[in-house]
Amino acid sequence: MDIKPRPNHRLYIETLRRMSPEQRLRKSFELTEFSRELFRQGLAKRFPELSEDELNRLYLARLDKCHNRNY
Repeated sequence: MDIKPRPNHRLYIETLRRMSPEQRLRKSFELTEFSRELFRQGLAKRFPELSEDELNRLYLARLDKCHNRNY
């Protein structure tokens, strides 16, 4: 398995270290919300025939399969 180069990783870590604990926590919440919305949009694109209620049920069922979820 090849590891991709991450030229900005050091800058990312430095940026995180400069943030206060509150800022880091807030950023983690933002990233969690962003990833959930991205996941939901992916489901909507994959299953365009589903109603909003059906899509929501599918979304919650798929999240329920995640072993490390917190909602």
